[in-house]
Amino acid sequence: MTSRRVIGCGGTRRGEARAAATAQNPNICSFYAMAWLGTLGAASSLQQGGRRLSALSSLPPTRYLLEQDFPGMRIGPEPTTDSFIAVMYGETEGSTPGNALVVDPKKPFRKLSRFGNAFLNRFMCSQLPNQVLKSISIIDSPGILSGEKQRISRGYDFCQVLQWFAERVDRIILLFDAHKLDISDEFSEAIKAFRGQDDKIRVVLNKADQVDTQQLMRVYGALMWSLGKVINTPEVLRVYIGSFWAQPLQNTDNRRLFEAEAQDLFRDIQSLPQKAAVRKLNDLIKRARLAKVHAYIISYLKKEMPNVFGKENKKRELISRLPEIYIQLQREYQISAGDFPEVKAMQEQLENYDFTKFHSLKPKLIEAVDNMLSNKIASLMSLISQEEMSMPTQLVQGGAFDGTTEGPFNQGYGEGAKEGADDEEWVVAKDKPVYDELFYTLSPINGKISGVNAKKEMVTSKLPNSVLGKIWKLADCDCDGMLDEEEFALAKHLIKIKLDGYELPHSLPPHLVPPSHRKSLPKAD
Repeated sequence: MTSRRVIGCGGTRRGEARAAATAQNPNICSFYAMAWLGTLGAASSLQQGGRRLSALSSLPPTRYLLEQDFPGMRIGPEPTTDSFIAVMYGETEGSTPGNALVVDPKKPFRKLSRFGNAFLNRFMCSQLPNQVLKSISIIDSPGILSGEKQRISRGYDFCQVLQWFAERVDRIILLFDAHKLDISDEFSEAIKAFRGQDDKIRVVLNKADQVDTQQLMRVYGALMWSLGKVINTPEVLRVYIGSFWAQPLQNTDNRRLFEAEAQDLFRDIQSLPQKAAVRKLNDLIKRARLAKVHAYIISYLKKEMPNVFGKENKKRELISRLPEIYIQLQREYQISAGDFPEVKAMQEQLENYDFTKFHSLKPKLIEAVDNMLSNKIASLMSLISQEEMSMPTQLVQGGAFDGTTEGPFNQGYGEGAKEGADDEEWVVAKDKPVYDELFYTLSPINGKISGVNAKKEMVTSKLPNSVLGKIWKLADCDCDGMLDEEEFALAKHLIKIKLDGYELPHSLPPHLVPPSHRKSLPKAD
């Protein structure tokens, strides 16, 4: 694939930044995806036919997002997915087996051939004309094995395959069931395969409607504790809680939480195509830093090797001293410890090489890499920012995404500050008699109370002054520094909205404006 085809942008300047990033490292742009893994999932984005694709999976959520069955889909109570399935857009519905898929030059899977027939026999691509798949593609991973099943070999290096996908994805999603929190040995090894990709990882706690609120709190705590033992990062992973299937909720106590979490997850997925170029550039920087460190390591090993005798003994000594060599190179070249490859994996790799055939360090190439990182990357970032501003916002559309963006079932519709938007009567009127009683105890003068008297009542809500100040600004419609009875009722209504856990509006919506103040509002064009 050429860089222009991968990028899918026309014009002279549009796509310039992406083209530059692709030219620096074509592999970065040839595949970016999102996937799920049975109880675990991984996410990424693919490039195909000029389209920008991203992905996500694990059968029930995949079916939930697409709102359509796809070839190869099997759903059951046990891990029924024994294959990696790439769910992608196609004009006609069909599937392609793995051996044929890795020789297709139009697909970004050719390098998967190195995992052999045992893997390729369990790899396939499902294509279907689905609107969601025009923007994202989905890599569905096999179910995680547990118990005795872990002793049975899959016939290929499962974790290496996961690592291959993880290096090329935009998002990695770990999927758990709320009633079955089991991080098996294979699951733990699979998560470890994602090390170095921590910024891509998200966690979904699915089927949360099958437990009550108290049980959900315990499940969430147990999940975070279990993940903390496997994922060694100081940051807490983002966990989305919900029930991602199109069936009635078994427990509706946390419906509002599930809806808010689903919207957050949807927004995260929808943003993938829009931020694809930045993520590719980020991957390019990581690969450049890693290549630079590798150059320092192998040049040091070559320099330490004897010219004639004792080569094997010296090789074994250098491999055993690799942690010390890392520390020496960190000090000599001012390199962060986080830029070095994992010691044990590097030692295993070095066993297979002849150190005398390594290349010596080439300062000019190191200088070129440093120049790219310090200067050229900055200009690329500027180009990408300009391009994103000039291009229309790219969001994932279709499937489950369409049902949450418009109409009365949009998150927050008819709630909080949006309550009463469709009513003819002022929404505050139903509670106004209660507010009026309070108003007349605050010594109004000429139908208005002063800011001092209003403050005495408003601070009883125990909201911070910064919030009360915003409420005052919204309620004082005529900006005279005093509140009439309608403005006071509005202030009390906004306080109630905030205490109920909703956010305050940035400006007062038309339906919340007190009736006596509406005539003075400027009419919309």
